[in-house]
Amino acid sequence: MPRIDPEELEILEAYEKGQLKSVATKAELAKFKAAARATAIKDRRVNIRLSSGDLSDIQVKALEEGIPYQTLIASVLHKYVTGRLTERPESGVKQPRSSATKRRTTSRS
Repeated sequence: MPRIDPEELEILEAYEKGQLKSVATKAELAKFKAAARATAIKDRRVNIRLSSGDLSDIQVKALEEGIPYQTLIASVLHKYVTGRLTERPESGVKQPRSSATKRRTTSRS
């Protein structure tokens, strides 16, 4: 389990003591509940093949986020199909490779 920093610990303690109050309206809460239900329904199975390096990178990202890698993959795909995941605009600057990508490219030499 990821470590909790002092600010998170303070928020958690306030929550557990019942000191926090929701600012969401009933309409917002209903919308969030409906979205959560729709997102949680997983009634189909898909099998895909990924390169070992990509899978390793995904597993590392999932570990950093504290979620299972399958959940991360499903979340990314969901965001993509709902239009909430978009490409970054090109700035003319090359993006640095991840350490796993560097490892793959250097191990072939």
